[in-house]
Amino acid sequence: QTWTVIPDFTHHAHTASLSSVAVNNRYVVTGSRDETIQIYDMKKKIEHGALLQHNGTVTCLEFYGTSHLLSGAEDGLICVWNTKRWECLKSIKAHKGHVTSLSIHPSGKLALSVGTDKTLRTWNLIEGRSAFIKNLKQNAHIIKWSPDGERYVTVVTNKVDIYRLDTASITGTITTEKRISSLRFVTDSILAVAGDDEIIRLYSCDSQKCLCEFKAHENRIKDIYTFEREGQHVIVTASSDGYIKMWNLDLDKIKDVPSLLCEVNTKARLTCIAVWLDQASEMKENSDKAATSSQAKEDEKSSIVRKKKVCWTDKTAKQKRKITPEKQKLEAPLQKKKKKQNTLA
Repeated sequence: QTWTVIPDFTHHAHTASLSSVAVNNRYVVTGSRDETIQIYDMKKKIEHGALLQHNGTVTCLEFYGTSHLLSGAEDGLICVWNTKRWECLKSIKAHKGHVTSLSIHPSGKLALSVGTDKTLRTWNLIEGRSAFIKNLKQNAHIIKWSPDGERYVTVVTNKVDIYRLDTASITGTITTEKRISSLRFVTDSILAVAGDDEIIRLYSCDSQKCLCEFKAHENRIKDIYTFEREGQHVIVTASSDGYIKMWNLDLDKIKDVPSLLCEVNTKARLTCIAVWLDQASEMKENSDKAATSSQAKEDEKSSIVRKKKVCWTDKTAKQKRKITPEKQKLEAPLQKKKKKQNTLA
């Protein structure tokens, strides 16, 4: 099966360059140096509006399911948004400097953030308050939870520190030659790391060893995104060279270089990337299949009912002389009712 990439919905969204992008099953949101967050409804393929709460570049955006969005910016604020009405539920003064990155725990109860004040902060999202502050030796610019929520990683320049949730202590460190620009968890224990060179590296969080590395672009990689579809792991890369590439990763043969599924030259200087999966249409497809099979079962059922009804009518025809007038009166409306139900079905 060959993959192709075609522009589907292009929009000049901001007056300055884009700094972050996030997706959930319906919306795409973009943050920019123009201090605004733009919302797009992907089902209708329209611009949905803008959020104006921050003073400064919007540095990070992350959805929690279909209900909430968290945004962080250079003004040191983290804003919690309700995605039904798009109202700001809470604005938290999170860091003394800029908020550089944030990540929501899979449970939705906690969030972590790092900023230019050399701190890592834990947030209780249920009560909307600070739960814990850890001082770092240097400013971290990326923080990310693992999909199972058992560990999290921080990135300081070219160094990845891996923490365990239960002990909040570093269990391992990964160091690369160049500055790290983006990282993603492919699984709970495999990290895909991209930096200021053309190479993607896959690391084991348990052993901190490099499992695989391959040249993905001709220029530095700005952002990577990973997703799984029907058991297939796909890595999407965006580079300053303007190319978006999609790679098929076989976890059983992880030492092999991932195969290139497709590429497209956007002729733009890319800064960030996210993948919106049309889960609704997939679900519709599955529900359509389910509906077809249930309809077939219903048809089968109604034909059995019709057969039974015929038998039942024949039987009553034979026993007709035994039925009293009162019973006849009661039985006739019932039959009409059943007939009506059948036609409705």
